[in-house]
Amino acid sequence: FKLNIIPFQTMKKFALLGAGHIHTPGFVKKLNKRNDLKIISVWDHDQIRAQQNADLLKSESVRDYTSVLENPDLDAVIICSETNLHEEIIMKVAEAKKHCFVEKPLGMGQQDSERMVTALENSGVMFQTGYFSRSNPVYRKLKQLIDNGTFGTISRIRLNNCHDGLRRNVFDDYLWMTDLNQAGAGAFGDLGTHVLDLLLWFMSDLESVTATLSSPLNRYPGCDESGEALLKFKSGVIASIAAGWVDIAQPFTVIVSGTEAHAHMNQKEIYLKSNNIPGADGETALKNLPEALPHAFDIFLNAVVSGKNENLVPVREAAYRSTVMEAIYKAVSEKSWVTVKPYSN
Repeated sequence: FKLNIIPFQTMKKFALLGAGHIHTPGFVKKLNKRNDLKIISVWDHDQIRAQQNADLLKSESVRDYTSVLENPDLDAVIICSETNLHEEIIMKVAEAKKHCFVEKPLGMGQQDSERMVTALENSGVMFQTGYFSRSNPVYRKLKQLIDNGTFGTISRIRLNNCHDGLRRNVFDDYLWMTDLNQAGAGAFGDLGTHVLDLLLWFMSDLESVTATLSSPLNRYPGCDESGEALLKFKSGVIASIAAGWVDIAQPFTVIVSGTEAHAHMNQKEIYLKSNNIPGADGETALKNLPEALPHAFDIFLNAVVSGKNENLVPVREAAYRSTVMEAIYKAVSEKSWVTVKPYSN
């Protein structure tokens, strides 16, 4: 048996800038399982939080992240800060030309997100965000079916992303995520951004949005806990997305209805009904799903280590999700439909 040990000098060097996001502990565990990279510095405006994560990663805690970015040996950064700090950090990261993973959402809305797009594209670095649903074989299969016209003319799409985290008090240690001034959105924006990403991955001709939000538990004043949005596309498709922190179950995640086929699915199986496809009876789960991709975070780590830009979420797409989510919250505030320019490459 030969142990594969990679010399420190050849390992890719990363820094963790911000450790406030609820996904940070999971990312730290993933990082500690890798033997092809090293976290050399950890920063957070909360020095206690920075030191705790630095200890877990056997790294150093720093008070000034700009000094970290000046390190010529640093290859990439992982940004898990509060959303309202993303722009300030990313502008400096782009200037330093370091690859970056930024936990979703990219920005608070359209203006800051587009400024980040310009900076990152001009820097030429690799970018990734946490839209992990794209790696799921079920959603990859659905995209294939939509792209190859299996559904005929699509009339309706419905997507859900919900959990009961609020009922389990999971945000008590992440209160900033309940403050719209720091997070940019509440429960609907936090979980809804994932299904919004899938929807805009499937369809690219968005026209307008409207929505309604609610807070059935009223746990954190000013923070929505559940919501539904309607999205109209120029092609005639009407889509709805639901998200919330108060649902005890989520048996179905997506429904797609078209003139030639209908599909419903959970996170592991897809059921297709079509008279044009043998065996597509709507009661038997489809076989031969695409291969699962790694988690979005692992995709980024792999890309930096290998130097191959594969399966990363383009920064323009990440920015557009923030633009649309901002429009959804505006629609709630104005109790109206809000027009959104379609995404273009």
